[in-house]
Amino acid sequence: MMIHSRPEMLQARPEMIHDHQTAPTQFVEANGIRFAYRRFGKSGGVPLVLNQHFTGTMDHWDPAVTNGFAKDREVILFNNAGVSSSSGEVPTSIEEMAANAIAFIRALELSKIDVLGFSIGGFVAQEIAGHASSLVRKLILVGTGPRGGEGMASLTPEAQQIFGATYEEPDHLWLAVHFTKSEASQAAGRDFLKRFRLRKENRDPEVNEKVALAQLEALGKWGIQFKGSYDYLKTIRQPTLVVNGGKDVIIYSVNSFILQQHLPDAQLILYPDANHGSQYQYPELFVRHVSMFLSAHEEPKASRGPAQRQPGR
Repeated sequence: MMIHSRPEMLQARPEMIHDHQTAPTQFVEANGIRFAYRRFGKSGGVPLVLNQHFTGTMDHWDPAVTNGFAKDREVILFNNAGVSSSSGEVPTSIEEMAANAIAFIRALELSKIDVLGFSIGGFVAQEIAGHASSLVRKLILVGTGPRGGEGMASLTPEAQQIFGATYEEPDHLWLAVHFTKSEASQAAGRDFLKRFRLRKENRDPEVNEKVALAQLEALGKWGIQFKGSYDYLKTIRQPTLVVNGGKDVIIYSVNSFILQQHLPDAQLILYPDANHGSQYQYPELFVRHVSMFLSAHEEPKASRGPAQRQPGR
């Protein structure tokens, strides 16, 4: 295992406290991949590892959310294989993405983590929790759904229209992806875009077309419905918080309800007048809800102890 930092960041003073805007990009090697990552926040507890959405990079997270979490815990952002500043190729299956994520986490020599997954990152997070159950303490699933969920065999018609449209400003794509068309939601979206660009230096490069194509293939495989497609959820026994907007048109909101109904220990929050990026419309509330969930010390019942999911389910 090898860990590196970008040369321009090596002069940072040891006592400097980093946040979303200033955390240096570091690299660790695992599975033949050079993973790019950033760590910041309050150390000493269980770190929170974030898994990003379709074509997203470390710089697509909202600083209001990541810095909010960082007040109470260490936050770890990373690019999975083939995404932006990480090397390798993007796998065409969610299972392979999760295997790479697990290798990355273990390369950091972490013994226990909490995992947050957003959108496609939520698919990956489910696989991490299922296949590395002893590693994952708690799970947060945001704007995501189960294997074979409703309307998940391909991009929804709304998503196809949104991603196929042309925008005067490239960032305005995210106003359509993450927010509803209401005046209040769009206003929250414009505030998000201001925060989105707060990090000025050493930003991640945007992804190339190969990333989108590989991720779309993985999404298609994950979304196919079959008899018993939800059964794997019974093996994910970590306490889980499911969060979404009540009007998600990218991954329909009903899929969050399906997750909550089939996971053994899950609670559900749906935010009003919110689309796919509800956590960015209500960042302070989202941070508060997640922090309360992560800070709760109740242990699952003995009958719900961690179980290692076998390949092939």
